Amino acid sequence: MHFPFTGVIPVDKPTGATSRRCVDAVARALGTAAVGHAGTLDPLAEGVVVVCVGHATKLVDFIHQLPKHYAATFLLGRSSPSDDLETAVDEERHPVRPERSAIEAALPAFRGDILQRPCDYSAVHVRGQRAYDLARRGRALELAAKPVRIDRLEITGYEWPRIGLDIECSSGTFVRAIGRDLAAALGTRGVMESLVRTAVGPFTRAASLRLDAVTPASVRAALRPAAAAVPHLPRAAFDGDLLDRAVRGGLVPPPEGVETADAVAAFDAAEDLIGVLRPHASGGWRLKPNFRGLG
Repeated sequence: MHFPFTGVIPVDKPTGATSRRCVDAVARALGTAAVGHAGTLDPLAEGVVVVCVGHATKLVDFIHQLPKHYAATFLLGRSSPSDDLETAVDEERHPVRPERSAIEAALPAFRGDILQRPCDYSAVHVRGQRAYDLARRGRALELAAKPVRIDRLEITGYEWPRIGLDIECSSGTFVRAIGRDLAAALGTRGVMESLVRTAVGPFTRAASLRLDAVTPASVRAALRPAAAAVPHLPRAAFDGDLLDRAVRGGLVPPPEGVETADAVAAFDAAEDLIGVLRPHASGGWRLKPNFRGLG
């Protein structure tokens, strides 16, 4: 299938807007319906939403593999059903007021590979329904903890009751839950006050297109090649008969030096991304997605 536009655009979403609004704005600007996004950002949050266009919509799963960077603030000594300010906040009468040194001492337990219980007000599926729908109807939830990775967790400021955190984490991490669980470890409670996604992999907020600045001209200027979505994948280049076989959906030998990888970004001689190679059960490799074919 031919798309008039293919690539990725980091959009700077303001507070109050939905991620879908970013997608719709780009779609209108380019006059195409082949637009999606990689990673929802809640309306109360702001920052980077990576919008994918054309063939790049098939790279969303790979963008999810990129680390996400956040600046967040939390209010200690209070709680809410949604773990943020979206729902009614209950303040503790006599909250524990931890010293900064106590908070610093608690942080290492939340770094690295950890198990995290999702927030009740989340898009996690529970018996075929979204957790937030069940929570809003007053249903009791027991969400299973899931593995996530937190590579960076540092205090950027602390003055009771407000604490600022700098966070770099994997996709699937609930930043609200970091504050919730850190507060619990300190003997108190916490709600997220603000959240800014400052980067998704190489896509930074400083280099993102503001949502209110989206126009046909600005979107075309901001559109990055689809290859920008897969900087973390090993690379392989093809030409001649091997390129022809790959784009026709045929099997190719394992790329040299990356036999143990489970995905390889495949390029032609002109350095254009032609798709992503995946190992096949037969022992060969096949493009999936295949930007030049149908897959």
